[in-house]
Amino acid sequence: MIKLLHLGQNDLAAMHALLDCFGEAFEEPDTYGADRPDAGYLGELLADPHFIALAAMDGEHVVGGLAAYVLRKFEQRRSEVYIYDLAVAESHRRRGIATALIEALKPIARQRNAWVIFVQADHGDDPAIALYESLGEREEVLHFDIGVD
Repeated sequence: MIKLLHLGQNDLAAMHALLDCFGEAFEEPDTYGADRPDAGYLGELLADPHFIALAAMDGEHVVGGLAAYVLRKFEQRRSEVYIYDLAVAESHRRRGIATALIEALKPIARQRNAWVIFVQADHGDDPAIALYESLGEREEVLHFDIGVD
């Protein structure tokens, strides 16, 4: 049975396991493991009300999760929640875990005064696109990365 855990300041081991899960699922182990923040940084991040981490646990093992950011808006007194990463281990896919993670995020988002949750998907990532279309409205947008150097 899968249990969902809202990670807090003291859940460092689960956060490290979630980073490993992301690295494996996205085939980017260096991005998620080569220069990991120290315990102080991760603890502060997990305590920050503008960051949300949820882990899907199969017993003691993290088999999926999401990382999201609460973005305070300026045009109205409200927030949006941006799902930055969402992944499920290959061995646990097609079991409703990703949907359960998003459903578990909704009450947390409401508690943080959010009016919407949004997420991006890459062209060609058909399973993610199908999931997100089943839960919300699709918008066609362009995404640009602008370097700061």
